[in-house]
Amino acid sequence: MVKDVRKLRNIGISAHIDSGKTTLTERILYYTDKIHTIREVHDKNGGGATMDFMELERERGITITSAATNVRWKNHTINIIDTPGHVDFTIEVERALRVLDGAVLVLCAVGGVQSQSITVDRQLKRYKISSVAFINKCDRVGASPYNVIEQLREKLGHNAVLLQIPIGLEDSLSGVVDLVTMKALYFDGKNGENVRIDDIPNDLLEEAQKKREEMLDALSMLSDELAEAYLEGEETEDLINKAIRIGTLSREITPVLLGSAYKNKGIQPLMDAIISYLPSPKDRINTALDLDNEEKETLLPSNPAIPPVALAFKLEDGHYGQLTYIRIYQGSLKKGDELTNVRSRKKIKIGRLICMHSNSMEDITSASCGEIIALFGIDCASGDTFCGGGLSYSMTSMHIPEPVISLAINPKDKKSSDALSKALNRFTKEDPTFQAYVDAESSQTIIKGMGELHLDIYLERMRREYNAAFDVGMPQVAYRETVTSAVSFNYTHKKQTGGSGQYGRVAGMLESNRDTDYEFINSIKGGAIPSEFIPACDKGFQECLRKGPLIGFPIVRIKITLNDGNYHPVDSSSVAFTNAAIGAFRLAYSKANTCILEPIMKVSVEGPSEFQGNVLATINQRRGIIISTSESDRFSRIDAEVPLSEMFGYSTVLRSHTQGKSEFTMEFSRYGRVPESLAEKLKKEYLEKQKANK
Repeated sequence: MVKDVRKLRNIGISAHIDSGKTTLTERILYYTDKIHTIREVHDKNGGGATMDFMELERERGITITSAATNVRWKNHTINIIDTPGHVDFTIEVERALRVLDGAVLVLCAVGGVQSQSITVDRQLKRYKISSVAFINKCDRVGASPYNVIEQLREKLGHNAVLLQIPIGLEDSLSGVVDLVTMKALYFDGKNGENVRIDDIPNDLLEEAQKKREEMLDALSMLSDELAEAYLEGEETEDLINKAIRIGTLSREITPVLLGSAYKNKGIQPLMDAIISYLPSPKDRINTALDLDNEEKETLLPSNPAIPPVALAFKLEDGHYGQLTYIRIYQGSLKKGDELTNVRSRKKIKIGRLICMHSNSMEDITSASCGEIIALFGIDCASGDTFCGGGLSYSMTSMHIPEPVISLAINPKDKKSSDALSKALNRFTKEDPTFQAYVDAESSQTIIKGMGELHLDIYLERMRREYNAAFDVGMPQVAYRETVTSAVSFNYTHKKQTGGSGQYGRVAGMLESNRDTDYEFINSIKGGAIPSEFIPACDKGFQECLRKGPLIGFPIVRIKITLNDGNYHPVDSSSVAFTNAAIGAFRLAYSKANTCILEPIMKVSVEGPSEFQGNVLATINQRRGIIISTSESDRFSRIDAEVPLSEMFGYSTVLRSHTQGKSEFTMEFSRYGRVPESLAEKLKKEYLEKQKANK
């Protein structure tokens, strides 16, 4: 249990893919004696990085799931969550940021502000997370930290304040100059574990003084005390650090440090910056809704002595049961305590409290407010709030983006079907952006996710972890059929098979209906059809709507008016009138002008304004209609209507046309008429399928 909450930091390491987040985390673990050997991300023989514990992560050299650990540095406890960089796994970043207090935004000294840097920055702003920036890979050819600083200001709108300058660049990077202390820092020893403080090299002295002036100018805007001391030439390290902390907590500035995680340079000063500038749980304002008091917003103080409130933000379903990651916002927990799940109103008893380090667990007896821990063997959903002491608080859950890509999955045998069912139950529970359902019309199992890599990873996990064998294909688009003209009908159903037969005549009008999918109007007068047979007519018409004759999809937007008919006192029955209605509908439908409808999706694309032309082109190529465009703060949003059949694979196309910097959401809007050429193609395919089935 952390005794002093002010000496606790909950931080995330966030960045674009391949910016060095996991390598940076590995160095932090090494310098804090959490691990004793440095392992590299791409070192397959060494087993890959500590935080990339999944086999697929180590094979591909990417982070797929966020991993949590905790370290001690200069009498402070730091909980660290290493998050994925790929946009497909954005939910991992979302749920980490929901419970974190600060973040390290890692940027590549060569690539600068890249696509996922922009996405991560938007997420940081959404949750009002304070951050420090670390420009990594200053040892790489083409490294230009000053360019990255400009991109931070221009592309992300950060008031970036440089706290260090490099001593050398690319292969000559040997250390950094600290502009606060005006000392040179070198990192000696086999793995840079010894920080040597020296005087600034003469050739860098002028540049260091210039950059320090710029830093002090920016910080003076935040602190009158520092501004006064600066004017008199009496600024101290304490005053400077105090101003940096004020600006970082208020998110008015972003302190920028630099180095090379791979070459073990600049990591210790970054860790000093984490404990000096990033917020403790006491520096954050956290609130919940009091369900017993008309959902009034209530402050959650970081006080260990009051009833506990905790949020479940991530689930992992393993061989030994469900592991639930929680953040404690107020109060404290210990083994044997009883909590209430506010959503389900179920009471749970804490059996095991666990402190996580990547995929290894350490049992603990208690935990206090501000800490991130895990509970074993409790049943809950991601985003559930747990309360003790009779409280009934609910915390707002994380933002969950809608899945944008789907695939049809078909198990090859019964054993695989059972295994697939277990896998889908587990993965959909763990990951809210991964969804699965059975399509009622095609009977296909459809899985949906954030991108092709996202689904590819889950398909591979189903094969490896559940030994499921299946085929994967494009899902069927839910087309519809309808009529565009009005047709009258007059149909007699007559059947004589000895004894009482079947007789019923129905007459009326079949026409298009814009308002509802099906409307039945009874206009029979004078008892032409007895009232007890009217529901049978309605049933017969509705039966025909289930499967249309054009391409086998449901018929919609139909209005049927029944205005005449005839019956026989002996041979008429409900069955006879149901059959009469079926015959009448088929006859009228074959004479009417018919068409095929397709689902039209409302698509919203957001990204940098520089790619607006490219995005418009991708939408126009997909039979899309632009509804509106808007620009705000260097970002543009395009709203359009695009047929669903044209949206398969759009995720990859959009990324390739916008350097991965744009993202889109998609939801059903309406049904629209398909072009004649596509209608003919669909009819032809349906006929061929019918012949093959015969």
